[in-house]
Amino acid sequence: MILVSSCLAGFKVRYNGTDSLDDRILNLLSENKAITVCPELLGGFSTPREPAEIVGGDGEDVLDGKAIVIEKSGKDVTELYINGAYLTLKKAQELSATTIILKEYSPSCGSSLIYNGEFKGIKVTGIGVTTALLKRNGLKVISEENLSDFLYELQ
Repeated sequence: MILVSSCLAGFKVRYNGTDSLDDRILNLLSENKAITVCPELLGGFSTPREPAEIVGGDGEDVLDGKAIVIEKSGKDVTELYINGAYLTLKKAQELSATTIILKEYSPSCGSSLIYNGEFKGIKVTGIGVTTALLKRNGLKVISEENLSDFLYELQ
């Protein structure tokens, strides 16, 4: 089974109440090869919500207590991101997920790039909190940016 970010499946769960629909994800869902998940909603957030970014590192650093996740207003929401990551891990394990496809750039889901914590739209190399936890537990995480290669391998 493949676990995919709900926003990529067209659910309007992003911080600003939008989605990031990817028709390739819809195909996986229609073929019953994938199930959706939103780590941020699992963690306790609602939609819409303030944008958040990791300050002081990336998701690995958040899990290690060396960085935090803050909303644009300055509110520390680290615990919600960590909770969402653990609930996503639990779901992945329950489903015996082989691959998790998550939304790039997100403080939860980014798998190679995230925003730098200054809320200026600057992306840096790094991974989100959920991605870090999933990878620590031996799961394969990719983003929609690498989906074509994965789908080719899947055939």
